[in-house]
Amino acid sequence: MNEDPATIRRLYGRSKGHKLRDKQQHLLDGMLPEVAVPAYGPLDSTRLFGDDRPLELEIGFGSGEHLAAQAEARPETGFIGCEPFVNGVVGALGHIRDRELSNVRVHMDDALDVLDRLPDVSLERVYLLHPDPWPKARHAKRRMINHGPLDLIAAKLKPGSEFRLGTDDPTYCRWSMMVMGQRNDFEWLAGRPADFLNRPRDWPETRYEAKARKKGHEVWYFRYRRT
Repeated sequence: MNEDPATIRRLYGRSKGHKLRDKQQHLLDGMLPEVAVPAYGPLDSTRLFGDDRPLELEIGFGSGEHLAAQAEARPETGFIGCEPFVNGVVGALGHIRDRELSNVRVHMDDALDVLDRLPDVSLERVYLLHPDPWPKARHAKRRMINHGPLDLIAAKLKPGSEFRLGTDDPTYCRWSMMVMGQRNDFEWLAGRPADFLNRPRDWPETRYEAKARKKGHEVWYFRYRRT
């Protein structure tokens, strides 16, 4: 059975966690409609932000720390964050509110749906940070690092643009290196071990990453250029 997420378009795993507190629910109800990616139709920077600007997309933004930090650092760029986990979306909305960010749009669902609706060669950067590793061999096809999703990501990235992958899971690290090594449309931007063992200066730390390091996990930072 082919379980590649780009083939069957099915989200695996949970979408809800702890019950939202009243203030969190109020934030979700009141703010998400203002910054949500339109549910239907083609997407581009003009529809999303009202002007022609560079676009970047984060797949599964967790609680939104990285997404918000990147958006705050480059207000001229439009950022699209995709996260099916409602508690994570609430976290990101809090960052958007507190930092008064006007250059972020949020999709509380599958990132592949948004990628499908964006024009080809329209993205400057795509981020996939600490995706679910699906460690069992029989679930390997559920991983986002598979050729189906990567074909779509490659189609949407501009030549010379960047795909960033972060993981603290050794199995996912090895799997990603194997799969990405089979492709000729991405060039690994690593000339020495320090290039993927040390977090780049413009790669903000996430809460998940900090927790992983506290547990003694190694973290790998992969940067690929779209050829």
